[in-house]
Amino acid sequence: MDYAKEIINGNQLAGARVIRFIEENNPKGIEVLKAIYPHAGKAFRIGITGPPGSGKSTLTDKVITEFRKKHVKVGVIAIDPSSPYSGGAILGDRLRMKSHACDTGVFIRSMATRGQLGGLTRGIRETISVIEAMGYELIIVETVGVGQDEVDIVKIVHSAAVVNIPGAGDSIQTMKAGILETGDIFIVNKADKPGADQVADQLQTMLQFRRPSPDQWNPPVIKTVALQNKGVNSLVQAFLSHKQYLINSGELDQKKTDQQTIYFQTLITSIATKMILNKTEKSSKYRALKKKLAKREIDPVSAAQEMVYELSGHQEYLKFTP
Repeated sequence: MDYAKEIINGNQLAGARVIRFIEENNPKGIEVLKAIYPHAGKAFRIGITGPPGSGKSTLTDKVITEFRKKHVKVGVIAIDPSSPYSGGAILGDRLRMKSHACDTGVFIRSMATRGQLGGLTRGIRETISVIEAMGYELIIVETVGVGQDEVDIVKIVHSAAVVNIPGAGDSIQTMKAGILETGDIFIVNKADKPGADQVADQLQTMLQFRRPSPDQWNPPVIKTVALQNKGVNSLVQAFLSHKQYLINSGELDQKKTDQQTIYFQTLITSIATKMILNKTEKSSKYRALKKKLAKREIDPVSAAQEMVYELSGHQEYLKFTP
């Protein structure tokens, strides 16, 4: 099968197969990614993140419905916690979105965190590229929800929404600055519960410290009851408003450039690390340094500097520190 051609033609089965290649580090996946690259990068990406139990999956399901009413093709990546035994995803998110299973305008892929920090997963950027190349105009990334590390989502999406719920104690007060500074939209879900107004007020108060200038985006706080589809239309309009702001301000193109640069640097680091470790493990110098470390005859930093010098032959690397 010509996977690249099939993906560009919107074949979901081909897309799913290539995503599997990516997850399994199969070289076929890399070759397809190279071929489809000119057809990716055109979708608007939104992220929905927040603590476990905040109703992110139900909210995502309703957001999909609203965008489909506008005839927007939607791709979804639902990142589930990995099983500690099999390493696979629990796939609960996908079950909650089963109402879209027969809609060819929706492509849903559940992925496991596989031990990755940050609420994301290895291969997510590549998976997004595959879905974009299949012709989906909007990509929704729903993260596993792991607290502070949720700030990582801004490295891959254009508009990030942070979900909170009433009755979660001092979750707003303990929310670290990174999330408050990087979130574009804040949601108080389950707003029919007691304390919802208080949570919304707390968010509004804390967001005032961002003090955006008149020409900057001012993050809205939106109350929703996802199960009853209340407030979802307002949320979708907020995403669309933020998209228009990013386009008008030129920030969308800048975000895309910055995110591509981050991805490029990540790939360099990954490839170089594998190459260096592979060469290192074959070195007699490496084995000798391991013995010295075990006897505490050398400290780890000096050992690493010596090993890099051995590999590179350049003395200036002896000055480098981790």
